[in-house]
Amino acid sequence: MLIDSHCHVQFNAYKNDAEEVIRRSLEREVKMIVVGSQASTSERAVEYAKKCDGLWAVIGLHPVHLTSQEVDEEEINFHSREEKFNYNFYKNLATDEKVVGIGEAGLDFFHLPKNLTLAEVIKIQTEAFEAQAELATELNLPIAIHCRDAHQALLPILQKFCKNGRLQNRGVAHCFTGNWFEAKGYLDLGFYIGFTGVITFPAKKTNPQQQLNLIEVVKNTPLDMILVETDSPYLAPQEHRGKLFSKIKIS
Repeated sequence: MLIDSHCHVQFNAYKNDAEEVIRRSLEREVKMIVVGSQASTSERAVEYAKKCDGLWAVIGLHPVHLTSQEVDEEEINFHSREEKFNYNFYKNLATDEKVVGIGEAGLDFFHLPKNLTLAEVIKIQTEAFEAQAELATELNLPIAIHCRDAHQALLPILQKFCKNGRLQNRGVAHCFTGNWFEAKGYLDLGFYIGFTGVITFPAKKTNPQQQLNLIEVVKNTPLDMILVETDSPYLAPQEHRGKLFSKIKIS
């Protein structure tokens, strides 16, 4: 049995065949943690999880959905509409027994809206992330962290929470793409490291060190602190890059 620790089978990319994708996965003993990115996809994650024994849900608000912007992610383009984190909405949604975490929540300084300054983005994202960390603490759930180009800003927030006895169930640094120093920051706090198909990508000619750093993290992270994830519909391994995970077989 395998568990895909982070996927988005409820996203529009699977709107025509989600049930078939889930059926095939469960037949092959691949279970799923379906992760929300905003109110609507969090609700659908819970709906899917309630229908199937091999699915669970994580609910939360992704940092790119805190502002309105065009996002280009692995050849899947979408327009993010601005949402505010509604603490009570997510708290109520989390009463379902199939909800096993909060997220994906965090900081993203890679996708930046054009109408805001970096300082404004940091303020908005930090407030939303801290609110979700508070909710995870209150509900005694782990948190699934999204962090892109922002580890130096996010780790001190986690350190503050953990030092004060919050986030007892810790969580995972999802789709990790940083360096060993940053990874060790999460590991030292007791967080898992999640790896996706990104670890199979070739080094970029413009910045080869980034991929070399990631491979160092893969080699040095203890096996019992690694979570495997697809992050589907995004980030298929290099051999299948650009294809949906429902169209490929991986062994």
